[in-house]
Amino acid sequence: MSATIKRPAVGWIGVGKMGLPMASRVLAAGYAVKAFDPVGANLDQLATRGAARAASASDAASGADVIVSSLPDDAVLRRAVLGEEGILSGAKRGAVFVETSTVSPSVSEEVAKVTAERGVDYVRVAVSGNPVLAEAGTLTVLASGPRAAWERVRPLLDCIGDKHFHVGEAEQARTLKLVINLMIAVSAGMMAEALALGRKGGIEWLTMLEVIESSAVASPMVKYKTPVLRERDFGSTFSCFQMMKDLDLILDAGRATGVPLALTALLRQMYEATAGQGWGGDDYIATVKLVERLAGLGETMQGNQRHGLDVQTEAGK
Repeated sequence: MSATIKRPAVGWIGVGKMGLPMASRVLAAGYAVKAFDPVGANLDQLATRGAARAASASDAASGADVIVSSLPDDAVLRRAVLGEEGILSGAKRGAVFVETSTVSPSVSEEVAKVTAERGVDYVRVAVSGNPVLAEAGTLTVLASGPRAAWERVRPLLDCIGDKHFHVGEAEQARTLKLVINLMIAVSAGMMAEALALGRKGGIEWLTMLEVIESSAVASPMVKYKTPVLRERDFGSTFSCFQMMKDLDLILDAGRATGVPLALTALLRQMYEATAGQGWGGDDYIATVKLVERLAGLGETMQGNQRHGLDVQTEAGK
């Protein structure tokens, strides 16, 4: 008879859009998870899948061998880690803290310093993907921090991703996630302008998307967005507001490292304008709607344009 594998106890903080599917994967793999989220409805969903409820981040971390957090921004990370009821007030020495949020390298450095003082190993994990990939366990996992600690938590990380990269001993994973998100933002801006130009040139919407999918520019990101663009579906997997937050982090990183990011600054303004039209909560590909509106292209539901496009190329015709 084979010996039963004893899995480490997991404390989980943050059960939102990405945290919920990731934590669910960990639960399904047989880990005992004690979770905290200030939004009760989120915690309710995870509890129905077998998680124990924690009263605070400190409570979730108490007794855990591995502590995982999935949080929205720098300010929340600071509170969750350093606050009176924060993770480090409950974490035991020798635990591994796996932090999966998209945050700035600078705030991550603050966390690294304090965790080291408390005897907690700190693994920075950036995940590339969306909630659908998180549910499938096929995220790309970028990690940095002590290699030995990363190797300890690698079996848990296998639950959420099928591609893993250890990219350094410090903040490299944070920076690499910003690099990737910058390229995604650029792609969304490029697609918005290109598609508006095509419509103005009289190209039928579905034909244009089909050709683009079959062309040399059909990157995985382009192929991921063309199906939803066919249906004019701008429901959010990653919102314009979230992209604005990440572009601010990217610009801050550029200033800190002396890298000029002129295109990033322009994209930040494009997303500001998109949010200004009332589309901040829409998916980041809503830049398509912004450029269409600036170009005078309408979204009527006329004739054979069942996907929300007007056959006219000028507003008002």
